[in-house]
Parts: sequence; C-alpha cells; structure tokens
Amino acid sequence: MIIKILGSGCRKCVALGENAKAAAAAAGKEAEIVKVTDIAQIAGYGVMSTPGLVIDEKLVSAGKVLTAEEIGRLL
Repeated sequence: MIIKILGSGCRKCVALGENAKAAAAAAGKEAEIVKVTDIAQIAGYGVMSTPGLVIDEKLVSAGKVLTAEEIGRLL
C-alpha cells in the first residue's frame, strides 16, 4: 500500500503523515508513506487545499488533517 501526503511540508502536512503512519501500524498494514511537494503533481490530483491524502492513487481527503482513527477507517 502506498499512502501519499500532498503538501508543502507545513505543520499540518507533517501531522497528517504521522497520523497516516500510526493508522497503518494500528491496522497491521505494510504502507509506504510518500511526501509529494511538487505543486504540479498536487494539482494533478485535483487538490486545491493542502494537506491531501492519497491511498493507492485514490484521493480520499483534502484540506484537513484526519486523525489516525479516521485514516484507519479509510484503509
């Protein structure tokens, strides 16, 4: 499983990345966390407000920091 965090690397992006890592661990899933900071790539997912969360190339959230529990339900 590949989880992408879309954003510039701001505090919210870092928090979303940590929550995604915690959610994958809690679910017992092997996940690669990838940070995408390129604006063109982020826009390619249709994200207008960061941070964005992509799981296996499917955009599941944009513009907010999901909790580990919320991300766990999406996995």
